[in-house]
Amino acid sequence: MNYTRQEVMQFVKEEDVKFIRLTFCDVFGRLKNISIMDNELERAFNVGIAIDASAVDGFGDEAHSDLFLHPDPDTLAILPWRPEHGRVVRMFCAITYPNGDSFESDTRKILIDAVKTAKDKGYEFAFGPEIEFYLFKLDEHGNVTDTPYDNAGYMDMIPYDRGENIRREICLTLEQMGIYPESSHHEEGPGQNEIDFRYSDPVSAADNAMTFKSVVNAVVFHNGVGVSFAPKPIKDKAGNGFHINMSVHSNNGEKSEDVVKSAIAGVLKHISEMTAFLNTTDESYKRFGGNKAPKYISWSFENRSQLVRVPAYRSDEYGRMELRSPDPSANPYIAFALIIYAALDGIEHGYNLSKPCNVNLFTADEKTKAHYKTLPLTLADANASAKASGFIKRCLPKSVIETYVNRK
Repeated sequence: MNYTRQEVMQFVKEEDVKFIRLTFCDVFGRLKNISIMDNELERAFNVGIAIDASAVDGFGDEAHSDLFLHPDPDTLAILPWRPEHGRVVRMFCAITYPNGDSFESDTRKILIDAVKTAKDKGYEFAFGPEIEFYLFKLDEHGNVTDTPYDNAGYMDMIPYDRGENIRREICLTLEQMGIYPESSHHEEGPGQNEIDFRYSDPVSAADNAMTFKSVVNAVVFHNGVGVSFAPKPIKDKAGNGFHINMSVHSNNGEKSEDVVKSAIAGVLKHISEMTAFLNTTDESYKRFGGNKAPKYISWSFENRSQLVRVPAYRSDEYGRMELRSPDPSANPYIAFALIIYAALDGIEHGYNLSKPCNVNLFTADEKTKAHYKTLPLTLADANASAKASGFIKRCLPKSVIETYVNRK
C-alpha cells in the first residue's frame, strides 16, 4: 500500500488505533504475533521489538534466544473484526539479530531475496494462490466435530451450500484489509470451500495467503463454525489444495512462450526435491493420486489430473502455469521462493519442456502411468530427497533445511 513510517504513525494517531500486532511466521508458516500499544510504535520502527526466539519452531534455542521484529509499514492493515474504538492494526515484520543482521530463518526475507535475484536477472514473477478449506459443525462445548457443515458439492448453491454467507463475509473482510479475492465457491468435498486471489507480486501474494488464513479463522469462529486447512480432513473425500498459479515476465527481450516453457521445465525437474516444503505433514501424502490431487510428475493443458496445468488463456497458450501438488500446510514464503528458483534454473539453462501428457492419469492404465515418475509418496521420502538436493542447499539456509528434514 506504499505507506511510509510517518504515514503509519499519523494513521495510528488519527484513526484511534490502540493496538498494533507485529506479525511474522515460524519456519513452517504458522502465523505468530505480538501486540504493542500505540505509544510503542515509534520504538518498534526505530530499534525493533524483542521476542524470545527459543519458543518459536526453527528459530533457535535458549542459548541464542533474542531476536527483534521490525514492522514493514507497507503492510499496514486494519483488523475489521476488532472493535471500532481502540482499533487494532497489523503489520508484517522483518526479523533480525540484536546486532541488526537479518535472521536467516526469516522465511519472508527468503522470498524477498528470491524476488530480488529474479529481478537482477531480468525476470518478474507474479503469483495467484487458490486455497481450500473445510467447514465443520461444533459440538455443544464449542469443539470442532468431524461432521461437515453441509453436504453440498462443486459450485452448488443455497440451500445445499451453507457456506455461502461465510465466504461472502470472508471476502468482504479481506476487501476491507486491501486484499481483493477474485472468486469464491463451494468445492467438491462436503463442507469444502475455496477462495481464489488475483495475481500480485510474490511477497504480497504470500502475505495475502497468510492473512487469508487468519481472516478465515476469525470469521468462521464468529459464525460458530469450525474450520480445517488440513491436507486430508475427511478420508475418501477431496483433500485441501493450495494451488499456486505463477506467471513470469522477461525484461531481456525473450519470447514469452519460451520463457514460460523453460520455467515449467525447471519446476518439473526440481519438484521432488521441493515436495518436503510444499507438503509438510504425513497427512499431505494421503491426498496424492485422487480427487484432482496429482501423483505423477507431468504437465498438460487444462488437464486437472496433472502436476502442472497450463490453464486456457486467450492470447497466449503458455500464459501461466498452475502447480497443483502443494497443500495448505506449506509456508507460502518458502513455497514461492523455491518455485522462483526452480523456474529461474529452467530459464537460465534453457531446459526443454517434455511433451504434454494428454491423458487422465486418475483413470489411465498402469502401462501408461509407468512412463511417468511419481512425486515422493511419504514425508520420509520427501525429506530424503530434500536432504540430498544440491538445488535445495543453494536456495534455502541450512537452518531451515535441517528444521524440515530432521523433524520427527
